[in-house]
Amino acid sequence: MVPMPVNKPLEASRILAVDDSPDNLLLLETVLDSDAYDLVCVESGAEALSLVTQAPPDLILLDIMMPMMNGYEVTQHIRQDHSLPYIPILLITAHGHTSLAEGLDAGADDFIRKPFDIDELQARIRSLLRMKQAMDAQRAMIRQRDDFVARLTHDLRTPLVAANRMLQLCREEIFGEMADDAKQAIADTMQNNKQLLSMVNTLLEVYRHEAGQKDLTLAKFNLCDMTSTVVKELHPLAIEKALNFVFKNEQEHNTSHFEQFQIQGDAMELRRVITNLIGNAIKFTDKGTVEIDLQPEKDLSQLSVPEFFSAQPDKHSDVGWLVLTVADTGIGIAPEDQAEIFKWFRQGKQRRSGSGLGLHLACRIVEMHGGFIQLSSTPNQGSTFRLYLPNKGIHPSH
Repeated sequence: MVPMPVNKPLEASRILAVDDSPDNLLLLETVLDSDAYDLVCVESGAEALSLVTQAPPDLILLDIMMPMMNGYEVTQHIRQDHSLPYIPILLITAHGHTSLAEGLDAGADDFIRKPFDIDELQARIRSLLRMKQAMDAQRAMIRQRDDFVARLTHDLRTPLVAANRMLQLCREEIFGEMADDAKQAIADTMQNNKQLLSMVNTLLEVYRHEAGQKDLTLAKFNLCDMTSTVVKELHPLAIEKALNFVFKNEQEHNTSHFEQFQIQGDAMELRRVITNLIGNAIKFTDKGTVEIDLQPEKDLSQLSVPEFFSAQPDKHSDVGWLVLTVADTGIGIAPEDQAEIFKWFRQGKQRRSGSGLGLHLACRIVEMHGGFIQLSSTPNQGSTFRLYLPNKGIHPSH
């Protein structure tokens, strides 16, 4: 007789039950007495939060009415801790719809009323665990994809640099004389390779930021001075298009007002942002003006700010702000595209649009500095980007 194969047992799902009544916990232990579940019981919200931080469970069964810290408060604490993985929360309550609505608003996923039906409780638990498994699998797939693209992006840099070096040697006739047409073809190829390398570098930086692997190198510097340097570097591009290219703060370099533009941040990263904003303004403006202005702002309380920023407790502090404005008279951005323009790989519909990474990366960098970018634009009339940064210290938001 051939022996039947033995299936490898699945790992038990870790469930945390939170209730101040030992009798209720004993009932849950009886109902969920199965090899499929690894049940841990605690009698207070504080104990639950401590365990969740140490070893996040796969599911939380949470009583609402508890002393000291009720179920709503426990749910809010868990949802506000972004270091935790996603954990489904099933509220167990004897109250009506008002309390249930409050719990769902706090971040709970489902609820069941006392006294509960055992079959219904088990079905809801299975449903939430399936949702948890599906979300974990999706996140794992995204991490694998991001890791693959990041590695691929990194590996592409070396052959691109090597190819351009070899082309440069050919252009310098190291291997023999070349016709002028061949030199021009090589020059065009090198330029294309440089653009591709720039895209690869930007993509790599985006993945570093998204993966949380990018740390800021903080130092004090003058934002006005940095902007002036970028303006000088990009000025030849504006001259080629006969644009009126204006930096309104240029005359302030030799005045006492120059010191008001001191800032603390990552100079290299913020320079990348400023170069992107001004470079885009020149790129998408065929005639007219590109104007850059930098001004201090004491209070942003009257400003419509992004949702993530409005939640920051220090947004109306006495820190003060610097506002860099880049305005152009270019082709503008359609209203339906303006809300999407900072998203990952979101390209514009113009033929000159790039990879869709530059503005996304700029937005991420500015958010890491505790600031944000706003856009206003009218098609065929121009666009205005405003960069808001705290001008003393740094308040990382992500």
